[in-house]
Amino acid sequence: MGPDARVRNTGGEPPGKTFHLVSLGCARNLVDSERVLGALSSAGWVHTPDPSSARAILVNTCGFIQSAIDESIDTILELADYKKNGMCVCLAVLGCLPQRFGADIAGALPEVDVFLGTGALDKALEALEGRLAAPACVLPAPETMPLESSGAPRLRTTLYYSFLKIMEGCRARCAYCIIPKLRGPARSRALSDILAEARALAASGALEINLVAQDTTAWGMDLLPAQNLALLLDTLAREVPGVRFRFLYAYPAHVTMDLLETVAAHPCAICPYFDIPVQHASARVLKRMGRPGSARDLEALFENIRHVVPGAVLRTTLLTGYPGETEEDFNGLAAFLRKIRFDHAGVFVYSDREDLPSHRLRGHVPEDVALERRNRLMEIQAEVSREMNAARTGTDTPALVLGRTERKDYPLWGRTTGQAPDVDGICLLKGGAAPGQWVRARVTGHGDYDVFAEVLCRL
Repeated sequence: MGPDARVRNTGGEPPGKTFHLVSLGCARNLVDSERVLGALSSAGWVHTPDPSSARAILVNTCGFIQSAIDESIDTILELADYKKNGMCVCLAVLGCLPQRFGADIAGALPEVDVFLGTGALDKALEALEGRLAAPACVLPAPETMPLESSGAPRLRTTLYYSFLKIMEGCRARCAYCIIPKLRGPARSRALSDILAEARALAASGALEINLVAQDTTAWGMDLLPAQNLALLLDTLAREVPGVRFRFLYAYPAHVTMDLLETVAAHPCAICPYFDIPVQHASARVLKRMGRPGSARDLEALFENIRHVVPGAVLRTTLLTGYPGETEEDFNGLAAFLRKIRFDHAGVFVYSDREDLPSHRLRGHVPEDVALERRNRLMEIQAEVSREMNAARTGTDTPALVLGRTERKDYPLWGRTTGQAPDVDGICLLKGGAAPGQWVRARVTGHGDYDVFAEVLCRL
């Protein structure tokens, strides 16, 4: 579950009550895994970091793109070996992989005892206790499972920061995306329940809370009366002191002036960080993707963000090799990347499968061409990132100290408010501070993605 896991094996428990859990994929999956950890632990099961000593092994899978599918299958097969050479008597596979491939997966992976789709994660305890017939493949519609509740047990696996899922599913219908099938329609949690969980996370030691959803900017649109992310952020900023909030995965068309003004109004409570996956800049390609907009629209959006929110940090995600993408389309995307100068960017190659609407489009791009385009964009972004980090040298920034390193010159590491967990670089620190503190630090140097800084004071 990660090097800073909070879950601990207490030892001395009956061998039939030990379990090992592996969480793959995104932060939203991690929240699901923490819910499963909480439910099992509340029922007397004990988590062990050693799969060889576990009586039950669970894998919470990702099935979003081919590389994630491959990783999930490889992990399952690796852990299945503990049914022969360990203590495992139950191997359970959870989440997106069984949800995507349905009952057919049971025949493809006979090593697995139980499959639970995204709508059956609450059945994990029943599966481990043998109350589901094995082999079992439980695949109810995702929207039938109740939304997360602040009152449900949850065991955090990260120190000093956490993720908070504010809604489930997605209202968009991007042609390349399987999420609506895996997670169902958009369903927002009530503001009061999100607030209660944020308070609980803060009380448990979280100094930074990252709001996650497939599209955080769609939060509240399905509620009656309708609400919005600006209201949620404003409420959290006022009602949960001592915590900094960050929202991830924003849809470009849903980034409103109210949202920008709310972020600007709470500089000490809301990270000025905008994670806005645009996927492409060609209006033609975007239309084929089922997404609105054009390069001009996106340029206006990012210009407005930087105007309204001082010191705004921009992150995006781009997709190369989408069916029909021409060299002209790609060159326009490369020019867009140079012009906007994102602080952070991830670039992915289009992943095709027969269950995607985009599979039926004409003009599929050869994989080697898509990969070469991806590599060219990453080279551009590496250069831009170096320049953006160089411009920060000598400036001050808030940073959350997360741990210690083995370096003598920079013995601490953490993240600035402009660096999100797992996807961006880190901040290497020196000076009087300790893990679990917000500090103000002065940037003294940089690499391609990481920065070096000296602690000035605690915040």
